[in-house]
Amino acid sequence: MGTFFKLLSGFGLCVLGVIGIILPIMPGWVFLIPGLIILSDFFPPLKRLLHWAREKFEQETAKIREKQTKPGPGAK
Repeated sequence: MGTFFKLLSGFGLCVLGVIGIILPIMPGWVFLIPGLIILSDFFPPLKRLLHWAREKFEQETAKIREKQTKPGPGAK
């Protein structure tokens, strides 16, 4: 019974997320990401997608930090 409620909540959050992306009333990613995280326990392609997204996020964050620590062209 617990698995059913996890699946139901994951799909429900994903539906709310898609609605939030379509409608400008609420941010969709707030619901979509947790829904995908819940569903990734049951669907391996989602787990791979989330792993890929986390790696990309970490790479981009590292690039931004590197740019912030580098002195600019006019810095002494």
